[in-house]
Amino acid sequence: MLGPLARSSNKIGRNVMTNFIRNHSHGGVPGENLPFDISNRYKLTAMFMVYVGSGLSAPFLICRHQLLKK
Repeated sequence: MLGPLARSSNKIGRNVMTNFIRNHSHGGVPGENLPFDISNRYKLTAMFMVYVGSGLSAPFLICRHQLLKK
Protein backbone atom coordinates (compact mmCIF):
# COMPACT_ATOMS: atom_id res chain seq x y z
CA MET A 1 0.00 0.00 0.00
CA LEU A 2 2.74 2.46 0.91
CA GLY A 3 5.15 1.27 -1.78
CA PRO A 4 3.64 3.22 -4.72
CA LEU A 5 3.14 6.29 -2.52
CA ALA A 6 6.78 6.21 -1.38
CA ARG A 7 8.05 5.80 -4.95
CA SER A 8 5.96 8.70 -6.27
CA SER A 9 6.97 10.90 -3.33
CA ASN A 10 10.64 10.13 -3.96
CA LYS A 11 10.26 10.87 -7.66
CA ILE A 12 8.53 14.20 -6.98
CA GLY A 13 11.28 15.17 -4.52
CA ARG A 14 14.00 14.36 -7.04
CA ASN A 15 12.22 16.36 -9.75
CA VAL A 16 11.88 19.40 -7.46
CA MET A 17 15.58 19.36 -6.52
CA THR A 18 16.67 18.82 -10.13
CA ASN A 19 14.59 21.78 -11.30
CA PHE A 20 15.89 23.94 -8.45
CA ILE A 21 19.50 23.15 -9.30
CA ARG A 22 18.95 23.72 -13.02
CA ASN A 23 17.21 27.06 -12.49
CA HIS A 24 19.30 28.53 -9.67
CA SER A 25 22.90 27.60 -10.24
CA HIS A 26 25.13 29.13 -12.87
CA GLY A 27 28.17 27.24 -11.68
CA GLY A 28 31.80 28.22 -11.36
CA VAL A 29 31.34 31.68 -9.84
CA PRO A 30 32.84 31.87 -6.31
CA GLY A 31 30.46 33.38 -3.77
CA GLU A 32 27.45 33.23 -6.09
CA ASN A 33 25.35 31.23 -3.65
CA LEU A 34 26.13 33.42 -0.61
CA PRO A 35 23.42 35.71 0.77
CA PHE A 36 25.83 38.67 0.96
CA ASP A 37 28.19 40.48 -1.39
CA ILE A 38 31.88 39.56 -1.22
CA SER A 39 33.17 41.96 -3.87
CA ASN A 40 33.92 44.83 -1.42
CA ARG A 41 36.27 43.40 1.18
CA TYR A 42 36.04 46.41 3.55
CA LYS A 43 32.26 46.22 3.70
CA LEU A 44 32.50 42.44 4.14
CA THR A 45 34.95 42.90 7.02
CA ALA A 46 32.74 45.51 8.72
CA MET A 47 29.61 43.38 8.36
CA PHE A 48 31.46 40.32 9.68
CA MET A 49 32.61 42.30 12.72
CA VAL A 50 29.06 43.52 13.40
CA TYR A 51 27.63 40.00 12.99
CA VAL A 52 30.19 38.26 15.20
CA GLY A 53 30.40 41.16 17.64
CA SER A 54 26.66 41.19 18.24
CA GLY A 55 26.65 37.46 18.94
CA LEU A 56 29.58 37.64 21.33
CA SER A 57 28.38 40.74 23.17
CA ALA A 58 24.75 39.64 23.62
CA PRO A 59 25.29 37.52 26.77
CA PHE A 60 27.25 40.32 28.45
CA LEU A 61 24.62 42.93 27.61
CA ILE A 62 21.85 40.66 28.86
CA CYS A 63 23.76 40.00 32.09
CA ARG A 64 24.34 43.74 32.58
CA HIS A 65 20.65 44.42 31.99
CA GLN A 66 19.65 41.80 34.58
CA LEU A 67 22.13 43.13 37.16
CA LEU A 68 20.93 46.72 36.74
CA LYS A 69 17.24 45.82 37.19
CA LYS A 70 15.72 46.75 40.50
